[in-house]
Amino acid sequence: MKHLKITVNGVAYDVQVEEADGSAPAAAPAAAPAPKAAPAPQKAAPAGGAGDPINSPMPGTIVNVPVKAGQAVKKGDVLVILEAMKMENEIKAPKDGTVTSVNVNKGESVNTGTLLVTLA
Repeated sequence: MKHLKITVNGVAYDVQVEEADGSAPAAAPAAAPAPKAAPAPQKAAPAGGAGDPINSPMPGTIVNVPVKAGQAVKKGDVLVILEAMKMENEIKAPKDGTVTSVNVNKGESVNTGTLLVTLA
């Protein structure tokens, strides 16, 4: 039995690994559930940030934010460009409205569910 320490996304886990002799598969004991990582803190919407939140659908890096707070947008207009897995993904407005807050900056890393923009 080997005792290993593994770090995943900044969270350290102590694990035990058993080597099988190759003659028969070893029955693995039920694994204890790994502790959940604390959710990333989200930025609070600035004053005047009332409206519908537009959250990141996946983790990635903000490549561009072509809108500003107070700007009117139409359904389908690009709010944020998010790079994930070497692809640029356009996060578009789901409806006509006004951007009440922009909560991310170019170059910033975001997680799934991070508040990007608020649209009223």
